Amino acid sequence: MVTAIGIDPGTKSMDIFGFDDETDEVIIDLAIPRVDVTKNPEIVLDAIRKIDKKIDIDVIVGPSGYGLPMVKASEASDAAINAATFITEADAARRLNIVGLRELMFLMKNSYEDHDLNIWFPPGVIHLPTVPEYRKINRIDMGTADKVFTAVSAIKDQAERYEINYASVSFIILEIGFGYTAALGVEGGKIVDGIGGTTGGLGYMGMGGIDGELAYALANTVTDFSKMMLFSGGAASISGIDTKKVSIEEFVNLARAKNPGQGQGLVKLAYSAMLESIIKDTYLMLSSVRKPREILLSGRFTRLKPFVQDVTAVLHNNLSELGIASGIRIRTLRDTDGYGTVAVKVKEAAEGAGLIANGIAAGKYKDLIDTMELRKSSGGVFSHIYLDEEIRDRITETFTNYSDSRFRGSRFKVTKC
Repeated sequence: MVTAIGIDPGTKSMDIFGFDDETDEVIIDLAIPRVDVTKNPEIVLDAIRKIDKKIDIDVIVGPSGYGLPMVKASEASDAAINAATFITEADAARRLNIVGLRELMFLMKNSYEDHDLNIWFPPGVIHLPTVPEYRKINRIDMGTADKVFTAVSAIKDQAERYEINYASVSFIILEIGFGYTAALGVEGGKIVDGIGGTTGGLGYMGMGGIDGELAYALANTVTDFSKMMLFSGGAASISGIDTKKVSIEEFVNLARAKNPGQGQGLVKLAYSAMLESIIKDTYLMLSSVRKPREILLSGRFTRLKPFVQDVTAVLHNNLSELGIASGIRIRTLRDTDGYGTVAVKVKEAAEGAGLIANGIAAGKYKDLIDTMELRKSSGGVFSHIYLDEEIRDRITETFTNYSDSRFRGSRFKVTKC
C-alpha cells in the first residue's frame, strides 16, 4: 500500500489531493485560497501534517513553479528554488502569490529538520528529455510543473478509458484556468511539446504571448515591470471586469447573452478572442502531435457546461473545415462517466501531482511516471536562452542569487500581511 499526496498551486487556490493506492480511498481533497497561502504558507504543511498523524504518508509532491529536475525538497538548492519562482525584489515586496509559493518551497526544503515529510519537487515541461531541444529554444514557460500534473492525470485517464498501455496514449490537452490558457502535446505517453500561459494565446487574466514590439514599448515606458503585468491584458481586462467581484460564470453568461446590454460588446469581443486563442493553441500542438486520439479540456473554466459547449463547437467546426476532425474525440478531463477525476474540491492537476507522488514511492502508477521519463528531467529554467552570453549570465545572476534572507535555505520566519 502506498499513500501519496500532491499539491497544485493554481492561480485561485492551492489544491491538495491524496489517496491510498490499495483502496483508492481519498485521504485529502482540500482547496486553500491562494491569498491565504500567500499570507501564511505554513498552513499547507499544517494540513499535510494533520493527515500524516493519522496515516503515514509515503511521498508528497509539492508545488515547484516553473519546476526543477526531479529532486527531493531537502536536496534542492536555494538557487534552483529561486529560479523556479523567479521574481524581482520589488515584486517580492508586493507579496505577490508567487512569494507565498517560494516561501512554501523553502519551508518544505527545511521540513525534514523537525518532521519526517518525504517531499519532492517535480519538473516543468522545459526540463523534460521527451521534449526535443529545438522546441525549447528561447523558452522559459513551456508549461509550469502544474501543467505536467494535468498531463499525468490525463495519461492515466486515457489509458484506463480505452484499456491501452501508457505508451499508446496520444492527446492534446488544453488547460483553461483562471489566470492563463496553456496547451500540451502528448505522444506515446510522453509530453513532447508545450505552450505555457505566458507564451500562447490570450487567457482569462493573462494576455498570453506578448508582441515583441509591445514588450519593447513596455520596457521603455514602465519603470518597474511587475509580474502582475503578466496577469493583465486578458479577457477580463478587455471586458473591464473586476475578477474579485465578477465570477467566471457571470463572464461566460454575459458573453453568451443574445441581447447584450450596455458595455457588453467588449465582453463578447474578449470571449471571441479567448475562444480563438484556444483554437490557435490547438493548431500549434497539431504540428507536434499529428494524430491525437483526443483533445482534452481541463481547468477551472471547464467546470462551466456552456463554456465547454462553445469550446467543443468551435474546435469541431474548425478542425472539420481542415479535414482533420475525423476520429478525434473532444471532451473534458473531468467527465462523469465512470472515468476521469475523482476529487470533488480540487482540480485535475492536484490529482496528477498525487499520481507522481505514488510513482516516486513505487506504487501502482510507477510505470506511468517511468513512461513519462520524469526522473530523467534535467537543466534549468534559463538553460535554453540563446542571447548574448553576458545577458544570459545577468539573467541567471539576477534571479538565482536572491538577497532576501526569507528566501535562503536557513530557517526563516514567514512574513505575514
